[in-house]
Amino acid sequence: MLSLSQRAYRRLYIFVALVLLLHFYGVYYHYHPNNSPVYSIDGRIPADCPSLPGLSDVVLVLKTGVTEAHSKLPIHRNTTLRCIPNYIVWSDYDEEVADIPVHDVLYNESSHLHELPDFNLYTRVKSYGRNGLTQIDLSDDPSTPFGKSNPGWKLDKWKFIPMIEHTFRLFNKPSLKWYVFMEADTYILWSSLLFWLERLDHTRPYYMGNQMQIRDVIFGHGGSGFVLSRPAISQAASLIDAQRSHWDSVTESEWAGDCVLGMLLRDAGVNLEWSWPMLQIAPPKEVEAFAGKYSRTPWCYPAVSFHHLKPDEIQEITRMESTVARQSPKGAKEPVLWKDVFLEMNRPRMIEGNLVDWDNEGEEERTVVRSVEACRQLCEKDRNCLQFTRRPDGMCLFGRDARLGEAKKGYGSGWMLQRIDARARALGTCPQPKWT
Repeated sequence: MLSLSQRAYRRLYIFVALVLLLHFYGVYYHYHPNNSPVYSIDGRIPADCPSLPGLSDVVLVLKTGVTEAHSKLPIHRNTTLRCIPNYIVWSDYDEEVADIPVHDVLYNESSHLHELPDFNLYTRVKSYGRNGLTQIDLSDDPSTPFGKSNPGWKLDKWKFIPMIEHTFRLFNKPSLKWYVFMEADTYILWSSLLFWLERLDHTRPYYMGNQMQIRDVIFGHGGSGFVLSRPAISQAASLIDAQRSHWDSVTESEWAGDCVLGMLLRDAGVNLEWSWPMLQIAPPKEVEAFAGKYSRTPWCYPAVSFHHLKPDEIQEITRMESTVARQSPKGAKEPVLWKDVFLEMNRPRMIEGNLVDWDNEGEEERTVVRSVEACRQLCEKDRNCLQFTRRPDGMCLFGRDARLGEAKKGYGSGWMLQRIDARARALGTCPQPKWT
């Protein structure tokens, strides 16, 4: 039998202790994100970033998922996140995507929750990594009034409550005033956002979002982006800490995580500030620039966020922001208005003639016609018709606003450009922005 000297025993003891200590730290940091804020990609802000007052007071929280991170997150590396000093990306899987650290926000959920059907995707990926993903996981179902049915979407509702809890734990400093939440297909226009926040009292409990309603719950739509002041997120985190099992139960019974968050904030004494049209559920191509809703017309309001964006659309918005800043005497130190978005992104792509295989999303059904030109002629006879669409079934639709739309096989569209330009001139040059 091998015998060891007293010195050898001590060395073996120290070695084993070091191995156990390293193992402990490895496990801890795998399941617990770094307790210091996650800074921009290389640890410093690039020199060519615009100087935006108030940016260091803001924490950006981007929520994504393992099924979409690789396709949607990389574009944000050199756009959304490039000039942001304080941000964190939450997901359902720890990884790094395009040099962006991505953290598992569900790591400390109870074992009971991990056994629910909604967590099937989570437990598979936890065991097998990305090799555990299936084609069904990666499918992108069309949205319905009750959300989607794919596994990633079902898991997503569970991220909202822990996202609030963990974000406030990591970024709990008196110097931080605002917490801005977005998704991987959302884009935030920082100059507009910071001018908006500058007008508000950060010591009050603010919850600002694009208003949605389920039953009697008014909440901010998650994909449009929403904003919490420090007092608001503090009150929400305290309520989560006191009633965690209750909010797990509520999340299990609801289908929309942003609705659950709205319920939580309401119970915490923080009601939603309605923020349309500054926060949008759609991309620029789908937004009606002239339309009035909630007694507001978007034209002179700042554009703060867009949703349902593809990576190339995010790049287009970034270029538009730069163009507007170059043309403005104040550069990036003033908000981008809806007027700017329309004139820079949408109006230049509206042509004089008829556009084949294009749907500009006319909404008012008129009659079945033989051609796109016949649909145009009907629109010309109605002075309130600003655009027209002929569907593949022949139905001619009018639009009372100016939408750009997108390519779609079998559709035909066109715009009444003189009428559209006259409406734009009537809405004016917006000497002062309007604010919600």
